[in-house]
Amino acid sequence: MQAKVEHLLPEREGHFVFESGHHGQVWLDLERLFLHPDRVQPLAEALANRLRGHQIEAVCGPLVEGAFVGLMVASSLRVPFTYSEPVRDHRATGLFPVLYPIPKSLQPELNGRRVAIVNDVINAGSAVRGTLAALTECGAQPVAIATLAVYGDAANELAARHAVALETLATFPNRIWEPSACPLCAKGIPVDA
Repeated sequence: MQAKVEHLLPEREGHFVFESGHHGQVWLDLERLFLHPDRVQPLAEALANRLRGHQIEAVCGPLVEGAFVGLMVASSLRVPFTYSEPVRDHRATGLFPVLYPIPKSLQPELNGRRVAIVNDVINAGSAVRGTLAALTECGAQPVAIATLAVYGDAANELAARHAVALETLATFPNRIWEPSACPLCAKGIPVDA
């Protein structure tokens, strides 16, 4: 499964700033992941199979690509699908300046339900972190995080901190840094656009 996932993830190396505010050396052009949804569908089915033992009652996927995977997984599990959407928190300073609220009209569908957060890829975990907070606020019970791939350690740490299961099809090494500790910045390497 690892090789199938790796084949679908368009990767670039350089110096990048992620949505979370962290810096890193690997960027994934995830917009390209869904050019051919038929290639992603078997992976979504595999994720759904891993979630079956968690008694999932709904799926929530962070927009954009995470929601696409989430919709496929929810369809396979035959459970309701919802999504969270990124909104910049203009009051935030430092890391994780993006919130992931769930539309108000969908929140009642999640109240009291066992929910899986389904994402495309987890690196720093900004989208999943924001979605976890939004689910808790609307009375849902997050029980699992499922993703096609995990880069680095953030997903494991996030799942452990929130006492939820982590299901992934592939794991890849990756290092991310806080801006003040970025070795690429220290070497004067400019940030890629």
